[in-house]
Amino acid sequence: MELNGRVVVVTGGTRGVGAGIARAFAEAGAEVVVCARRPPEVPLPKTEFTPLDVRDADAVRRFFAELPRVDVLVNNAGGAPYRLLADLETERHLRVLELNLLAPLTVSLAAYEHLKRARGSVVMIGSVSGGRPSPGAAAYGAAKAGLENLARSMAVEWAPEVRVNTLVVGMVRTERSDLFYGDEEGIAAVSRTVPLGRLATPADVGSAAVFLASDAAAYISGASLHVHGGGERPAFLDASTANKET
Repeated sequence: MELNGRVVVVTGGTRGVGAGIARAFAEAGAEVVVCARRPPEVPLPKTEFTPLDVRDADAVRRFFAELPRVDVLVNNAGGAPYRLLADLETERHLRVLELNLLAPLTVSLAAYEHLKRARGSVVMIGSVSGGRPSPGAAAYGAAKAGLENLARSMAVEWAPEVRVNTLVVGMVRTERSDLFYGDEEGIAAVSRTVPLGRLATPADVGSAAVFLASDAAAYISGASLHVHGGGERPAFLDASTANKET
């Protein structure tokens, strides 16, 4: 899955999952441009950083206009704090939708002509939150559900020149995992709920993104690839008293 010479743009690529994606593409031989509001806290070898707020449509268009070429776009920028719906005003939830759904659309449209010329691809970074109830992150889950649908529509409208796919990502261990899962004991407990027995690493997500952008996935478009370690064990299996040894 070598990508020698291809230009890859990763939004939000300076930490966590985004940094793992950027590293994976760099290791595959690509020329990687990462953009985010803040520079990387840890140096990312073989990558170029450009400051950019993906919610600023004019700045996004200028950014892509100045690039000579784009072969792959990874829409990774996103996220949301844990907040119950009734605890925030509508405007705060709209900001979550803007970052996680509208910004990827803005970025994709700005990159489209580059991608069309290169017969390139788009990789959306989705979430399992888009396919199940997400209490405490309802606006985020709704945005990710919309993002997956947007990707499928893009895949049809932009074919055959541009492929568009989604990585549906589960729980990932990053430098900020404690904010979501607690201390090491909490992370270990959460890991036990995953069939493969651990949280994903940013490198796991990066490898999957490289695959979708590579020639190995040349006939894959409009697809959703789940990177979630087997998903979540259904709660009823633990609650049921049937078929259990005594």
